[in-house]
Amino acid sequence: MRHGIVLFTSDRGITPADAARAAEQAGFDSFSVPEHTHIPVRRTAAHPGTGDESLPDDRYLRTLDPWVALAGAASVTSRITLSTAVALPAEHDPITLAKTIASLDHLSGGRVTLGAGFGWNTDELSDHGVPPGRRRTVLREYLAAMRTLWTEDEASYEGEFVRFGPSWAWPKPTGRIPVLIGAGGTENTFSWIARHADGWITTPTDRDLDEKVRLLRKAWSEHGREGDPEIIALAGKPDHEVLAHWAELGVSEVVFGLPDRSADEVTAWIGRLADKLDAVS
Repeated sequence: MRHGIVLFTSDRGITPADAARAAEQAGFDSFSVPEHTHIPVRRTAAHPGTGDESLPDDRYLRTLDPWVALAGAASVTSRITLSTAVALPAEHDPITLAKTIASLDHLSGGRVTLGAGFGWNTDELSDHGVPPGRRRTVLREYLAAMRTLWTEDEASYEGEFVRFGPSWAWPKPTGRIPVLIGAGGTENTFSWIARHADGWITTPTDRDLDEKVRLLRKAWSEHGREGDPEIIALAGKPDHEVLAHWAELGVSEVVFGLPDRSADEVTAWIGRLADKLDAVS
């Protein structure tokens, strides 16, 4: 089971490049960052953690662009996987986003994973022209259109929300870009993942994973997918019993969030976490 780090980026504290370099040096396998383009001041969308319009962290207002952040991380690392947990593709032009992700994958030597979300903040999505109730359809089409641009010499796509005629678009990714969906573990979500993605990223509220992993694998099999889905679990403090159980369940990777502290404190925290993981392995 792999171990990863997620940095809730902001315009203060440690930079993504420094955090990724420290994580790679400490032996972690992946480095992830989130995305919010903006947070409307007036909104009605309830945060899944607080249950109302309040936010649990002011970093939601201050997140860095994820692909710029990961490009900085790519420039100072050579091995660690570069991912998003999660990005919001529906808030972008899919042709441009496909180019950005393919360029990062090309320049990083094939280290990019796209962790994507449907988007809980419907007010944010609305400012990007995503119709209410159509988040999943928009994401499905955008992913399909981007995969076409990534894989075909003359790419084209015809959908409800994105369409373009035969087009050239290079660079192509070094390999296949894995797409993982970060969303609450429901049968509807797992069916969507089995049809359109490569795996699941848990939410902070998904703690008891046994039944949810069973449902995900059931959907995977029912939709004729071969092999096993990737499962990325967000964790708090390393707990030997929990980590051992998740490994038995088939969790692919456990990702730990970094604290919002100074660069020196975060770097030291990464080192201590790596030591604790070695101790409980």
